[in-house]
Amino acid sequence: MSTFNKVVKQNKLTLGLVFPIEAYKGSLAKMENQEFLAKRAEALGFKALWFRDVPFHDPTFGDAGQLYEPWVYMTHIMNHTNEIALATGSVILPLRHPVHTAKALASLQLLSKGRILLGIASGDRPGEYPAFGKELGQKSELFRASFHYLKTLQKSFPVMKSSTYGQLNGTLDLVPKFEGHTPMFVTGHSGQDLDWIAEQADGWLYYPRNFEFLKKSMQDWKDSLERTQQPWKPYMQSLYIDLQEDKKAMPKPIHLGFQAGADFLVSYMRNLENHGVNHVILNLKYGSRPAEVVVEELGELLVPHFS
Repeated sequence: MSTFNKVVKQNKLTLGLVFPIEAYKGSLAKMENQEFLAKRAEALGFKALWFRDVPFHDPTFGDAGQLYEPWVYMTHIMNHTNEIALATGSVILPLRHPVHTAKALASLQLLSKGRILLGIASGDRPGEYPAFGKELGQKSELFRASFHYLKTLQKSFPVMKSSTYGQLNGTLDLVPKFEGHTPMFVTGHSGQDLDWIAEQADGWLYYPRNFEFLKKSMQDWKDSLERTQQPWKPYMQSLYIDLQEDKKAMPKPIHLGFQAGADFLVSYMRNLENHGVNHVILNLKYGSRPAEVVVEELGELLVPHFS
């Protein structure tokens, strides 16, 4: 079974964790005990581990992700796990040359035996664009140009001309070659209309919203897939949680999520599944309890319902 089919299935919901697997204040995580927690997540039945692409620490943004360069850290975690999917959430395509992205991706797919999923985005931190010599106002065009260049590089001796990223005339080949298909999920809209995402990507990765918004988003996604004559493709989302010791604790809002007990969390996830969400990426940043304890409780009380 492919990694894609292990992580997402139609009419089913699965769970993943994003690094840092840690509760912390401020922008910078401690990144302690992450290897152990990655192993536990795999053993407990989580389907994917997600890696952020955050080039710079911007104190005004409040979150620098897992600090380490995503491809490097993914390789590190790959060597501490066996089968769990390793996913980018998400690689900022316009700020990386597609040749480097394609080579890193193919290398990791081969070294991991096909465990990589590629979340992609145009970036949401305006201050990063000048640092790379890019125009923020062009990020939509840059995203498309990088996407198509990246896809072309997966062919043998490709021919490609890009006004932004360069050209290939068929005399060079990018190695190594990964013969399988790497699923690519667009995050948010990344400056694209939904029909483009439905036609070009393998799924849509979005942010947590209320159920009315979600219902509309799911309908829009289904309509776009139908208009572009595409098969079913998954809808995925992130969610910040602060799991309480009291299983019956009622929800209280936190940034992009909620504080609650396990009973509410299970019912909430079931509601997401009924609305058509296929994968939820849990973020523990705003937790009030140690991540080591929370991961074990999630594995006991939540994951079995969605495995």
